[in-house]
Amino acid sequence: MALSPKLEVRQSQSLVMTPQLMQAIKLLQMSNLDLTSYVETELERNPLLERSDPEAPVAEDAQAGHDDEGGKDAVDDNDWMQSSLEVRAEDIAARMDTDLGNVFPDEAASRTEPDPASLRTDSWQSGGSGGGGIAGEDYNLEAFVASQETLFEHLAEQLALAVHDPVDRVIGQHLIDSLDATGYLRADLDEIAERLGVSRHRLDAVLAILQTFEPTGVFATSLKECLALQLREKNRLDPAMAALLENMELLARHDYAALRRLCGIDDEDLADMVAELKALDPKPGSRFGSETIQPVVPDVFVQRAADGGWAIELNSDTLPKVLINQGYYARVSRTTRNETEKAYLTDCLQTANWLVKSLDQRARTILKVSSEIVRQQDAFLTHGIQYLRPLNLRTIADAIGMHESTISRVTSNKYMATPRGIFELKYFFTAAISSAEGGEAHSAEAVRHRIRQMIDAESPDDILSDDTIVKELKGEGIDIARRTVAKYRESMRISSSVQRRREKRAQAARS
Repeated sequence: MALSPKLEVRQSQSLVMTPQLMQAIKLLQMSNLDLTSYVETELERNPLLERSDPEAPVAEDAQAGHDDEGGKDAVDDNDWMQSSLEVRAEDIAARMDTDLGNVFPDEAASRTEPDPASLRTDSWQSGGSGGGGIAGEDYNLEAFVASQETLFEHLAEQLALAVHDPVDRVIGQHLIDSLDATGYLRADLDEIAERLGVSRHRLDAVLAILQTFEPTGVFATSLKECLALQLREKNRLDPAMAALLENMELLARHDYAALRRLCGIDDEDLADMVAELKALDPKPGSRFGSETIQPVVPDVFVQRAADGGWAIELNSDTLPKVLINQGYYARVSRTTRNETEKAYLTDCLQTANWLVKSLDQRARTILKVSSEIVRQQDAFLTHGIQYLRPLNLRTIADAIGMHESTISRVTSNKYMATPRGIFELKYFFTAAISSAEGGEAHSAEAVRHRIRQMIDAESPDDILSDDTIVKELKGEGIDIARRTVAKYRESMRISSSVQRRREKRAQAARS
């Protein structure tokens, strides 16, 4: 068979994911904080984007529709300002009769003549009355904010006062640097002594001094040592308390009978000692340099409507509001000098149009998915968690005509404020547990709630085992296995029936 080259024309279809489509998918699964940060970055990068203020009147330049004559008039009206601006360093220095280094010392060496096509007219207007818009960028208000003292800085100040020998100070500083965020010394002391070239005896002597620093309990190598340091500071480390610290595993298992025997105390003394331990700080270093916890901001609000249904609305505070300055684009596009500048403006316009459409589509998708979730979980919102229905992504996707992957992205890092509280959208998707009588399936979350109710209602003389819970649930029409009950109980951090019996009997004896 002879081989010969030839040309063929074929027509085929293929699905290509463009960069804009990939970015739209990324926007869909962003939380409101990540989305705000992303939009702020685009506002800084793209000169055609502007932040929309709903309370302020819409500027003429930011309106979507401008005819050619209007755009030309706008350029002509602002020609006086463009011509009167002094953009050359020599002109500004001549007018001010001084060198620019005396006025703008940080920028005198790097100031260059700006490109008119890359400057925004409104930025020059806002910078004209404040000592220059460009120079104002170096005035950082955050530089004047007092920083929060860290644990390492706090300990270093005490080290300078408590240790005078230079070698011991080096050892102490190395131990400070070896601490974790909670104030514990997790490093190997023998390895540190070998690395520093000092004896272990000298290292222990410096460590004993460091363990007297504030906050009390730092430089401990274990939880027992941390609590012992704090008790010694309060002069409460007596033999009974030391025995209690040595047998903390019994305290974790609530084996109070064994603790009373080992410590040689009665029930009242044991209760007082346990209360003292609970008042101590197991992580003394956590109080320094802690970051402010960001509260959860709901993306969707659900409220009871006047007709008895549910009113679903988006949280407008979490939706970035941007618009396109078409007037500025019309003016600058007439002053482009080459194809590079024209291509840059075209790319900025396309990116701006895509961002505005993507934000609108993201909001519509979130509202559509949230509305269907509310429709599916109406019984939960009305009666409580025991009526939470089993739900999966496919059910929502089929109901609103979207793909399951889209529903998964929409429900990630999104929260809904309901009369029952604030829940992540993924909370409403739970596995189904079949009914013992062949009826409607039960939600796994509702079953967990029922197990917790049964355990909370049990008496000290009638502790429910996992097998007993299975029998009672089957009597209520829930077909569940014993290992599933154990798994749900452990996920809710509920101890076993033996430990619960011991704990509740001890509580009853104390009361």
